[in-house]
Amino acid sequence: MCGRYSLYADMDFIQEEFDVIIPGTLPKRFNIAPSQDVLVVTADGGDRKAHLYRWGLIPFWAKDPKIGYKMINARAETVDEKSSFRGPLKTKRCLVIADGFYEWKREDKLKQPFHIRLKSGKPFAFAGLWDQWNHKGEIITSCTHITTMPNKLMEDIHDRMPVILNREAQDSWLDPSIQDTEYLKSLLVPYESEQMEAFEVSPVVNSPRNDVADCIVPLSNIST
Repeated sequence: MCGRYSLYADMDFIQEEFDVIIPGTLPKRFNIAPSQDVLVVTADGGDRKAHLYRWGLIPFWAKDPKIGYKMINARAETVDEKSSFRGPLKTKRCLVIADGFYEWKREDKLKQPFHIRLKSGKPFAFAGLWDQWNHKGEIITSCTHITTMPNKLMEDIHDRMPVILNREAQDSWLDPSIQDTEYLKSLLVPYESEQMEAFEVSPVVNSPRNDVADCIVPLSNIST
């Protein structure tokens, strides 16, 4: 499960990294939580576009938008089987932009939060799906992240991790002409652990109200 992440990289760098123009300004976020608007990238006719979609996918057929609270993640193994994700997998794929994510490791009765990111410090893309819900004139465009089995770095922390797409996989994921389910699922694999790092952070991140830089500071730095 991926239930919290960060995106505090420079906006110009994000635009260059993902070949997209972000309209307006993008505030630095250190503790992004479900139900909040998140930065996603889609491709329409070959052109990449940036959007802010609500995190927690609401299927177009849903009767109650609250279902989105249960749809913050989709499992790679069954993404083509679930009615909520099967359609978007073919026609509504997106990149969810981040530069780190959080996971909690259970230690006895406590849960220790970790911040996980690329060693390069660069922003990256989660494999995502989106959908649009329209009910009596209320329109909500929402998204979800896809998760997979953990790599060697993550397996000691949690039994799932978000799918991080490399450059080549990003292009394929956004290509609307690709609808082969088996091929798309073949992209949903654990990222190379050698390119990632994880470190303990303060419990301040436990509350989504704390959207502050202290969330990403290594606990060892605070202790000293």
